[in-house]
Amino acid sequence: MKTRTFLSLGVIAAAWGLSVCGTVLAADSTAFVAKLAGANEVPANASPGSGTLEASLDKQTSVLSWTVTYGGLTGPVKAGHFHGPAMAGANAGVALGFTGSVESPVKGSATLTAAQIDDLMSGKWYVNLHTAANPGGEVRGQVMPTP
Repeated sequence: MKTRTFLSLGVIAAAWGLSVCGTVLAADSTAFVAKLAGANEVPANASPGSGTLEASLDKQTSVLSWTVTYGGLTGPVKAGHFHGPAMAGANAGVALGFTGSVESPVKGSATLTAAQIDDLMSGKWYVNLHTAANPGGEVRGQVMPTP
């Protein structure tokens, strides 16, 4: 009788596990945001532009997916990148470039290394959009995990 009860509970647990598989994956991801502005550049600039980053890191696959929306810049975006490692107020090299179109909204995804994930989770990445008038970066935002 105990064996039957154990088997029945095992079957129920397995079936229940399959039904919540999507929830488990969602719980194994981290969301990130950034507010892009010229004031966040180092050195700061007076760009009238602004933007936002919304991103998600799947911890099981190490895939970061993102959408950057922006407007009001001095001209077309020539390039966009994640830079790091650097805290707010410091500059760093390109950690991950955007591929494809850099027209708003910029969407992309990439598989990160363990070191990149550590820097990202520690708030050491920022998003930078570059224009002809501001080749070093027109708007920037520090990428932070959402609470």
